[in-house]
Amino acid sequence: MKIAFIGLGHMGSGMAANLAKARHAVRAYDLSEAAVTQAVADGCIGAASLGQACEGAEAVITMLPGGQHVLSVYSQVLERTPKGALLIDCSTIDVESARQVATQAEMAGFPMIDAPVSGGVTGAKAGTLTFMCGGPKDAFERAEPILKQMGKVVIHAGAAGAGQAAKLCNNMLLAITMIGTCEAFALAEKLGLKDQVFFDIASKASGQNWSMTSYCPVPGPVPTSPANNDYQPGFAASLMLKDLSLAMQAAAQTNADTPLGSRAHALYEALCNQGHATQDFSYMMERIRRGA
Repeated sequence: MKIAFIGLGHMGSGMAANLAKARHAVRAYDLSEAAVTQAVADGCIGAASLGQACEGAEAVITMLPGGQHVLSVYSQVLERTPKGALLIDCSTIDVESARQVATQAEMAGFPMIDAPVSGGVTGAKAGTLTFMCGGPKDAFERAEPILKQMGKVVIHAGAAGAGQAAKLCNNMLLAITMIGTCEAFALAEKLGLKDQVFFDIASKASGQNWSMTSYCPVPGPVPTSPANNDYQPGFAASLMLKDLSLAMQAAAQTNADTPLGSRAHALYEALCNQGHATQDFSYMMERIRRGA
């Protein structure tokens, strides 16, 4: 299949490479020439412009920083892509922007889904991402085989914007459980428990959660976690703050009560303001250990 891939950042680069490995003709475009050069080395076809990437495309996939970027890019995609091509936006953006773009695509004659991802840079490279998809069922069914070549779990969450809603709620929960896990380890340490001992107990008791068993915020118990690599991301604290900000925006718009989500947002905002935005979000462990 001829696929245009727009947005070759830390996530998009790995995703585009996996599509190329699956023998799709992936025409890759990014504002960064270095990113395009790397995509070519990974088996993609370099595009000098967005229009060139979209020319003759049967599907267009985007992975962009924010809602304003998605709105801007799709105003061009809709003009330069053959009618009927499948549009898949894998960016994490606000629900309203996702719905706005989907409406514009439908009016222009394009099937479209929002398909934000979970799994981080490691998952993008390994092809083990989870996709949360919103949009018409027929568009999802067209997209599913493509997404499965970049991930291991692909779920249809509902109508346009439902994928973004699922992503924001999931990551708010992830932030809350990570902070709780860090607090528990910090308290256990002060009470004289070794990290491995507490992990061995809590990971098999009622406190068990993904932040502990798959992404443990202290070195040792889970060798693959960023805590064992000086908290190199992974999933950067700045990205967690972005997702929490979107979740808080959605909570305000829907009058949802999210006291723990609000506190998590404040803690990650403080962590980033203290100079740790580029470190993994599990670096929250060090902030809680310091108590500031």
